[in-house]
Amino acid sequence: MEPGSPESAPAWRRPAPGRIPLAVAVVGATGLVTHWSSGASRLFGHGKEAALGRPAGDLMPICGAFSGLPGHPSAGRARCDVPGRGRIDVLWWAYPLVGCGPARLLVLAAEGGTGGAGLDGAADGGAADGLVAGGPAEYGRAAGGHVGRELAAPGFAPHTAFPDAEELARRLPDILPAMGPATSGRVVSQILELGYPVLEFNRLRQVPVTPDWGVPRRAERRYGRARAARAATAGEPGRDTVGAPAAGTDAAPDLEHAAVRERLEFLNEVSGGIGTSLDLERTIREVTSAAVPRFADFAGTHLRAAVLAGEGFPGGPPDVTTVWHRVWVEHNDEPGRWDDTVPVGEAISFPEHTPFFRCMVTGEPVLIPRIGEELGDRISAQFEKRDLRPLINERSLLVVPLKARNVVLGFMVLLRRADRAPFDDMDRTTGAELAARAGLVLDNARMYTHQENVADTLQDSMLPQLTPHMPGCDTATRYLPGTRLGRVGGDWFDSIKLPGSRTALVVGDVMGHGLHSAAMMGQLRTAVQTMAALDLPPGQLLRRLDDLAQRLGEHYLATCLYAIYDPIRSELTIGNAGHIPPVLVRAEDGRSRLLELPTGAPIGVGGVPFETVTVRVAPGDRLVLCTDGLVEVRGQDIGAGLAALCESAAHPAASMDDACDTIIRALNTRGGRDDDVALLMARLNGIPAAHVAEWELTPEVHEAPRARRLVRAQLAAWGLDEATATAEILAGEVVGNAVRHARTGRVGLRLVRTDVLLCEVTDDDHTLPALMGTGEEDEYGRGLRVVSALAREWGASHSGRGKTVWFEMPLVRP
Repeated sequence: MEPGSPESAPAWRRPAPGRIPLAVAVVGATGLVTHWSSGASRLFGHGKEAALGRPAGDLMPICGAFSGLPGHPSAGRARCDVPGRGRIDVLWWAYPLVGCGPARLLVLAAEGGTGGAGLDGAADGGAADGLVAGGPAEYGRAAGGHVGRELAAPGFAPHTAFPDAEELARRLPDILPAMGPATSGRVVSQILELGYPVLEFNRLRQVPVTPDWGVPRRAERRYGRARAARAATAGEPGRDTVGAPAAGTDAAPDLEHAAVRERLEFLNEVSGGIGTSLDLERTIREVTSAAVPRFADFAGTHLRAAVLAGEGFPGGPPDVTTVWHRVWVEHNDEPGRWDDTVPVGEAISFPEHTPFFRCMVTGEPVLIPRIGEELGDRISAQFEKRDLRPLINERSLLVVPLKARNVVLGFMVLLRRADRAPFDDMDRTTGAELAARAGLVLDNARMYTHQENVADTLQDSMLPQLTPHMPGCDTATRYLPGTRLGRVGGDWFDSIKLPGSRTALVVGDVMGHGLHSAAMMGQLRTAVQTMAALDLPPGQLLRRLDDLAQRLGEHYLATCLYAIYDPIRSELTIGNAGHIPPVLVRAEDGRSRLLELPTGAPIGVGGVPFETVTVRVAPGDRLVLCTDGLVEVRGQDIGAGLAALCESAAHPAASMDDACDTIIRALNTRGGRDDDVALLMARLNGIPAAHVAEWELTPEVHEAPRARRLVRAQLAAWGLDEATATAEILAGEVVGNAVRHARTGRVGLRLVRTDVLLCEVTDDDHTLPALMGTGEEDEYGRGLRVVSALAREWGASHSGRGKTVWFEMPLVRP
């Protein structure tokens, strides 16, 4: 075995039996190479990187055999000097590529001696003959097309009989090694039906090729006489040489080639014009508008309701009960002509015995070359309270399905006016191809819309809907999903109402991104709310949250900042678990600063303490809490982001919402942000001392009537006489329970006036009261039922000394 022979090459580089290694190159209008296959590198000895952008004549000596871009396919044979291989015999074919943009040329080449017995058992010249006999040159010649003079070169065997489908299917795999029998059969069917193939160089890229071959006989008969008449009128001599075409027969390939070229250009332009975004509404407009006016005079797109709503994939075939939405209409008739009869946005179920119903249930195009009066009457009669006849009669109708994964998502109604050529079989094929491409694009947009809806629903369900006004505290929030990592993340914020008119302010960030982080965020947020209801101090709450995260899994890590604002004492109690510090903006001078807090370890690390810091605040101060997605930018120090946060937080604003927007505009425009952003701002208004009244009571039975008298007097002083009667009753019941169960010490009573009236009763008993069922002879258990019936809200929680029972009442404003 000689070195360099095909037998000595590795198995993966040796051609399969009966296959010819094919070199593929594309040459632009300027003569520069724009595509260079691995086969071209092997045949001509130039790598892809070195070939792209270079003149084709420098790389392929065969380019001297043709000049410029031929208007028709050509072929030939040449002997070339290849670096490292010496002189070889090369067979080549050249095809003009059809499509948008400048002209291009597809060049196919193969070594003349590589066919061997793989084709017909001959060597060298015999192999060449066998290759050309089964190659594109033969088919161009057979169809009466314009194959170049190179066909007369030695080793080429011209044929005049157009091969049948079986012969064509057998020959194509010999020419295109990457094409199997199934694919070649599909290409053959396309050649015989449309007159052009699609050559597949690999499974990911398709190049349309339209030489003058496979011309339908009906087109030859249709245009032959007209061309002959024009030639005779112009004085052009006819060609009556034996075996040569007459003057009239040249018109069929020319005109048919132009028609095929026009349809290919239309489909190429449509493919480039639709699917420019994943927005479903925009995609629908692009798909519908692509057909008018070039292909049709009217186009209307209908989609199933589930598709339009961005829901999951539609289940089951459509029927008469399926609801369709007319989502877009495009036409070139006078404005407003279609609006009343077929309005955009209408939901409709299509009746049986209509071409629309037949298309949607069969999933196949429906073609009616001309809608006569009788057919127009039948179609219009199927629709109640609308007369379609003025719009459809005498027009040509084509209904094409929009399918994905073999399920009908919708359909397009296409109409042509009577003064235009009606739809024919080739139009039906073109329309089906248009619908196939549109269906794929629409399905992509549908899936994206569905995923967005799922992500939005998940995120919205996990983020709280905060009350903007809490006792002594106003809040505003913003949440921005990550720009590059998806719409679902692990950032969260919360404000939780606590006893004593206090408010818990929480912000957290689960490490990572996506659904896993969002699920963990939901668990941690629920746990924080539950433990906050127990009135745990910040350090203790973070400790328990850390224990929970470790039980949930070793990969559960999160940062969290938990602050309790007491508007009566005007102080913040803050615990930090590895989170960035908050910003405090002073109302007195408008200056802002980062609060100095112990950093702490993230939730989930385990075995670390969490310290608590108390900060004095004044009415009107603002507290800004956020996640690191707002201040952290790739490639920059986080200190720069925190400084920008302080500066933007101090900027004056007319409202809390405006202040949040100012921060977002200032920091979100910094490039490189791909993480979620959670922002919580609280204005610490405080509660004036004049709106708070406190008393200490002894654990004696007679203190309940005294509590009612104290409440009556205080409400009269505040001018809240309308609330006196109910407040007396409720305060007496709660104080009565406290003095009954208090063990030692004193009972506290406090009234707080804000937007509501808050009454709190404290004692040293740690047993929380609960609603109980009572019988006719029971002496106790009815007090809390009265409180539950008359108060707007009520509750009980543990405190450091025992428990607190509270209730709220609405206040009627004068």
